[in-house]
Amino acid sequence: MRKITTDRLTFNTIAYVLIGVISVLCVIPFIMVISSSFTSEQTIVASGYTLLPKDVTVEAYRVALKDPMLMLRAYSVTITVTVIGTVLSVYLMAMTAYVIHKRVFRIANGLAFFFFFTTLFNAGLVPWYILIIKYLNLKDSLLALILPSLLNVFYIIVLKAFMRGVPEELSESAYMDGANEFRIFNSILLPVCKPVLATVTLFVALHYWNDWYLAMLFISEEHLRPLQLLLYNLVTNSEELRRVMEASGGGASVDMSNLPQNSLKMAVTVIAIGPIILLYPFIQRYFVKGLTLGAVKG
Repeated sequence: MRKITTDRLTFNTIAYVLIGVISVLCVIPFIMVISSSFTSEQTIVASGYTLLPKDVTVEAYRVALKDPMLMLRAYSVTITVTVIGTVLSVYLMAMTAYVIHKRVFRIANGLAFFFFFTTLFNAGLVPWYILIIKYLNLKDSLLALILPSLLNVFYIIVLKAFMRGVPEELSESAYMDGANEFRIFNSILLPVCKPVLATVTLFVALHYWNDWYLAMLFISEEHLRPLQLLLYNLVTNSEELRRVMEASGGGASVDMSNLPQNSLKMAVTVIAIGPIILLYPFIQRYFVKGLTLGAVKG
C-alpha cells in the first residue's frame, strides 16, 4: 500500500475534525427539540431548554394529537402541494433550460437575459399580491401555493449549464431518426440529466414542504392551511393555540396556563419534520443513484 504523506494525513485530519464539529452543531438543536418535546412545561419554564429531557412526559404529544383530523388535513395539503409543485416545477424548469441552451434558437440569449433580469428587479410585494388576488383570482386556492414557486431562475441556470455539457451528437442522431423536440427532450435529455435533476428536485421539494409564507398571504380557509402554516401559527400565536385546543376539546374554555405551550411547540415541530426524516434515506439513495447512473458515457 502507498504510504499516506504527512500533508495528506494533516489535511484529512483537519477536514474530518471540521466536518465532525459542523455535524455536531447541526445535530444539537435537533436533539434539543426532541428532548424539549418530552419535557414537562414546568421544567422548561424553570430550567429552560436542555440537551437531555428532565421530568419526562408525553403530555405535549397527547395535546398535539388530540384533534388528529386537523393535523391530517394539514399534512394532506402539504403533501399535495409538494408533490404536484415539485413535478411541475422541475419539468418546466428543465424544459426552459433546454430551450435557452439551444444554439439554433435565435432568441435564446435574449430569453436568458430576460430570466436573469427578473432576479435583479421586481415590482414589489403589493403589485404581486394584487396580481395573485385580483387578476388571477387565486385567493384560497392551492394554485396560489404552487404557481408562484414554479420557476426559479437559479435552478434554470444550473440546468442550462449542465445541458451544455451534453454532447450535441445525441440530439443530432435523434433528429436523423425522425424524433421531434419533445421526443428528444423527454427520451434522451432528461435521462442524461439525472444528476442535476435529482439535485434540483430535492431542493424544490424541500422548498414546497417548508413554505408557509404564501399560505399566510393567500390562504384563509382552515381546511386549506398547510402543515407549516399550522406550525407557524402555533409557535407565534397564543390565540391560535387556544382556538385549536378549544376545537379539540369540544368548545369548552381553555386555561392557557395549564397547557404545555413550549413543549407543545417542540412536539408539533417533531411531528412536522418526522416524514422528512423517515423518507430522507430513501431520497438520498435515489439521489446518489442518479449521480452514478446519469453520467454521459463515451
